[in-house]
Amino acid sequence: MTTYAIGDLHGCLTPLHRLLDHLAFDPNADTLWFVGDLVNRGPDSLNVLRFVRSLGDSAISVLGNHDLHLLAVAHGIRKNSGKDTLQEILDAPDRDELLHWLAARPLMHVDKALGHTLVHAGIHPHWTLQNAQKLSAELHLTLTRELEDFLSYMYGNTPDQWSKKLSPKKRRRFAINAFTRMRYCRSDGSLELDFNGAPARAPESLLPWYALPDRKSLPTTLIFGHWSSHPSLCRPGVIPTDRGCAWGGDLAAYAIETATSHWVSGQA
Repeated sequence: MTTYAIGDLHGCLTPLHRLLDHLAFDPNADTLWFVGDLVNRGPDSLNVLRFVRSLGDSAISVLGNHDLHLLAVAHGIRKNSGKDTLQEILDAPDRDELLHWLAARPLMHVDKALGHTLVHAGIHPHWTLQNAQKLSAELHLTLTRELEDFLSYMYGNTPDQWSKKLSPKKRRRFAINAFTRMRYCRSDGSLELDFNGAPARAPESLLPWYALPDRKSLPTTLIFGHWSSHPSLCRPGVIPTDRGCAWGGDLAAYAIETATSHWVSGQA
């Protein structure tokens, strides 16, 4: 029995099937953890959603920024951009069931027995694990009960600094940005959401979110995606999984129990 954490799919179904064949995945024994961004930019977002949903309890997926973008487009909050590949989902006969399922995905998944936590982008360096779990639960409840209202104020880069005194709407916007968009922080912990390059090319004023000197110590190993330009190796306790499948890179899986990485070409 193995738990595999799989990087951003972005609608790449053929590489996913190839990866699962490589892993000899058994849905009756193994579990898949998806780091989010199931959809968009790749060629088959509709069938990726259908497939992951069909796995039932054999799969856990957290929300990514592209998944949230799909929900915003479906609710008329955002428009399809020229790079989006979402129309097939929006036109599908099972659209409502798929979108309802997607909106019910959590922002993070903590497995104390395995000692690992799954999240799309990261956990803000000034949060404890308990803080992050509380905020994730708040966002999950908001997405399931007040989806359209939340989507209407979700977008924006401010506030960029965490504070317990933030109003509910500002708190939720900051939290959704940290969970699904964050790559870099400044030394004071404020978010920098525009630069997306590799750490080796980052301005001196920016640090990867996991590298702030005063980052809270977390009793768990973090698995994240979102960052296709990030090298495949990181530091102890932090495991990146996004290898840019939709942009000609690889699709990777990390086997938690054996601490081994596996990958296949992202080419369709």
